[in-house]
Amino acid sequence: MSRWFGVAAAIAAMLVTAGGASAQSTYPTKAVHLLVPYAAGGAVDVLARTLGDVVSKQWGQSVIVENRPGAGGVVASQALVASAPDGYTLMVVASGHPTNPFLYPKLPYDTFKDFTPVTLLASSPNILLVRADSPYKTLADVIAAAKAKPGSLSFGHAGIGTSQHLAGTLFKSMAKVDIEPIPYKGGALAINDLLGGQIPLSFNNGPEAVGQLQAGTVRALAVTTATRASFLPDVPSIAEAVPGYDTEVWWGLLGPRGMASDLVEKISHDFVAALNTDDVKQRLAKLGATPIGSTPQVFDVKIHADYDKWGPIIQAAGIKAD
Repeated sequence: MSRWFGVAAAIAAMLVTAGGASAQSTYPTKAVHLLVPYAAGGAVDVLARTLGDVVSKQWGQSVIVENRPGAGGVVASQALVASAPDGYTLMVVASGHPTNPFLYPKLPYDTFKDFTPVTLLASSPNILLVRADSPYKTLADVIAAAKAKPGSLSFGHAGIGTSQHLAGTLFKSMAKVDIEPIPYKGGALAINDLLGGQIPLSFNNGPEAVGQLQAGTVRALAVTTATRASFLPDVPSIAEAVPGYDTEVWWGLLGPRGMASDLVEKISHDFVAALNTDDVKQRLAKLGATPIGSTPQVFDVKIHADYDKWGPIIQAAGIKAD
């Protein structure tokens, strides 16, 4: 009798395994929820909706974008961690994801153990902006003014610990200038105050800034990547005035911990395919973003590298989330 139970258990296990493999090969069979940890209209939201539209057509299933803003992505991350590892709940994250452990000392999840990296989606330089009629014509003008009157200048950014905030913090450190960071609840709000004259400078990512740049209401002084951006070829990089300076904002796709490797590979493959379509490439180019599309392993390495890079900088600057 015990032998019969052993055989029955083995057969049951085989059926479960076969069923799982079949489910993954036909994935998805229902709508997929794509969490966005920021409000609608921002760079992450635009990217998620752009890719969601293309992937949903590939899959023949809806991709439902859900905005879960709050605490620099912690709210959405917690929701992802609590979801089943079946591929039906995913999240688009920004480059602040690996730095949150330094900003929030009591995160309700483990940044590395509780997530499954799927693919690095795209990247964009951050851009140092001034109003179109600003007296600051070059980055050298800003540095000179900041050194002449330490603390007299300020820069807006999308929120504490965001890539824009860290870009400004790195600039302060490497250029040895005292410029006050002013946090906002999103980059668009920082641009609004820049236009209103409440702040003289603002660090913003490409998708946030490109519309205002095209309208001529703001002017780009420099981009934060080591080399000039293809969509702003006449705008110098900060590194041209501050050697060694280099930072960007990136976006990636995560799932919850415990996803089957073949399921992860399928989702990664399908999102990379979406990134390589002409429609997505053209949309991202207009937003000042560059498609990447990586393996899960490469994205995992990127997350760890940014954790190691930014941790000491955040701690030295004493940056903490409110």
